[in-house]
Amino acid sequence: MNALGATAGWPDNPVLVEVHRSGFLESVHRGALVVLGADGGLRFAAGDVTRPVLPRSANKPVQATAMLAAGWEPRSGEELAIGAGSHTGEDGHRELAAGMLAAVGLGPGDLGCPPALPQHETTKAGWLAAGRSPDPLAMNCSGKHAAMLSACVAAGWPTAGYLDRGHPLQQAIEVRLGEAAGEPVAAVVVDGCGAPQHALSLTGLARGVLSLVEAPGGSRERAVADAMRAHPWFVAGTGREDTDLMRAVPRLLVKGGADGVHVAALPGAGAVALKLDDGGDRGRTPALGAGLRRLGVPAEVLAPWARPAVQGGNGVVGEVREAAELNA
Repeated sequence: MNALGATAGWPDNPVLVEVHRSGFLESVHRGALVVLGADGGLRFAAGDVTRPVLPRSANKPVQATAMLAAGWEPRSGEELAIGAGSHTGEDGHRELAAGMLAAVGLGPGDLGCPPALPQHETTKAGWLAAGRSPDPLAMNCSGKHAAMLSACVAAGWPTAGYLDRGHPLQQAIEVRLGEAAGEPVAAVVVDGCGAPQHALSLTGLARGVLSLVEAPGGSRERAVADAMRAHPWFVAGTGREDTDLMRAVPRLLVKGGADGVHVAALPGAGAVALKLDDGGDRGRTPALGAGLRRLGVPAEVLAPWARPAVQGGNGVVGEVREAAELNA
């Protein structure tokens, strides 16, 4: 069996989220969720929160601290936020990433992430109508890649091959992720953007992001947390849960990842990390909200994300909601 347990299959995790349609239980989402206190101690766990998973983009906030340690000096909080973010390819996102590259003498052709269409639906529709081709700047990870390249220039490392696991930047990121998580990286694979992706447990993921919001002012860790919370539109984009949650809950840091992963941390309260086994998206915010309520975030503040509507015809016929396991 490998570090991710691929040959053994998934653990028998509990149901975290239920989908109800017209009073009928349509489907369920199993997974694991952990809640840590402000001191990093375990407060609640559902499912296997020690098994390594791939946090995907939820690793980005801690990855950004390694880029700062390498010598990257963002010119603004917006640059630091997009370097730790997963943007939707809106005009301001692409322009900022392009400006970061230009500032270090590079251009879009130096990006190692694949070309993509914007994820923001209105922007994408405009591109398609105009016959525009996919562009690496529109890829949701282009901000991270621009930050990686900026860090390489600052450190005097080669920009060619910056996505190779053996590159000094990627080695530094791997070490930093393990340090922040308080556990060794369990496996390294290739992420959707082409960069190395590092497996950690949900507990380690939560511990790492918690360390950012609890870090002292003036530290690299705190700088990342402050930039993301001050500029949440550059972390995600228009209509995205991460952006809207950080605007709604003061001092909250939130970062989603692909395949059903989410992590959030609130200074003085703790952190939540979750993974839905089916990799789905629609059950993430009800589960995340259940965890955040355990950290003291009022239910009325979380209400817009707690029970997403299920549509039928021209109206609402049901809802997606957290399972009883999360309220036990």
